[in-house]
Amino acid sequence: MTTTALADGVQLLGGSIDFNYNGVIDNFWQLTVDGVTYGAIYALVAVGYTLVYGVLRLINFAHSEIFMLGLFGQLIGLLIFGFSPAPDAYSQGAALTVVFLVGAGLIGALISGGAAVGLERIAYRPLRRRGAKPLSFLITAIGMSFVLQEFVHYILPKLKLPEQVGPIGGTTLGGTNAQQGVQMVEQTDLFGFGGASITNIMIIIVAAAVVLAIGTEYLINRTKFGRGIRAVAQDPDTATLMGVSRERVIMLTFLIGGILAGAAALLYTIKIPNGIIYSGGFILGIKAFSAAVLGGIGNLRGALLGGLILGVVEQYGQLFFGTQWRDVVAFVVLVLVLMIRPTGILGESLGRARA
Repeated sequence: MTTTALADGVQLLGGSIDFNYNGVIDNFWQLTVDGVTYGAIYALVAVGYTLVYGVLRLINFAHSEIFMLGLFGQLIGLLIFGFSPAPDAYSQGAALTVVFLVGAGLIGALISGGAAVGLERIAYRPLRRRGAKPLSFLITAIGMSFVLQEFVHYILPKLKLPEQVGPIGGTTLGGTNAQQGVQMVEQTDLFGFGGASITNIMIIIVAAAVVLAIGTEYLINRTKFGRGIRAVAQDPDTATLMGVSRERVIMLTFLIGGILAGAAALLYTIKIPNGIIYSGGFILGIKAFSAAVLGGIGNLRGALLGGLILGVVEQYGQLFFGTQWRDVVAFVVLVLVLMIRPTGILGESLGRARA
């Protein structure tokens, strides 16, 4: 490992830093729209972290694996619909593509939402009933994260269904290598904006994320169930005395977070069809958690804002410093923001949201 003097960039402990100022300036708008696209996915996953934290004060590190299960869930959905994993894009028209994507997304959301509820009932509810300390919840969350990963890594490949079991019979899922995905949408440039190329995939991802975010915001702030979530987040004992079922609220909170993670998984595979792997949720989950902290953990709007900011900043950093520094830049920004504002950018808890 050597440190070499500056030329066009810097050699630092075997790696390089480019300091590509001109690249960032020249590609500013392209980097921005790319960042918003990835940030929209981070934001949907981040909502799951922030909802659970807002209600239980629990950092559910296993939520990244709920997202990973959503990746496999949407693939199972497409296999059920008769698709075969292939690198060629589906090309039977926009209407059928939307129908199949929505169907696969629902199946993925069902699997990830069910897994989130199962995780709450099996791992966290027994701890609550025993009055366990927060550290026990944290360790359990980390442990369950590895349990789910290794289930898909080692056990799921051995659960090969017989050939007679419909379209997914004989299919092997999971294992060490990434799964060959089904490419449902071929990326096409639609128009330009400030020198940036806007593609159909970008519009699908951002539009879907905006609709889901608005729906979640409405659910939390405008419905009776949302008032229950905010009441439990603010004062669980008083909420119980007022007739709010705390256990029901907690269960449905995990379900909503899981469904959003499943939706994010579908959008992720539209962007990266071959990103379906047992470890596929790990880094993305950490970034989504960072996004929730960046915006103000426990704050729904903060999670959305943090996801978008993180997505954009890492795109700038990737070109400025070099591709290998992409993840580092995202986490350095998180640390810098927390040094200035420890509660995150918006810093409002779920329980204090508008009544």
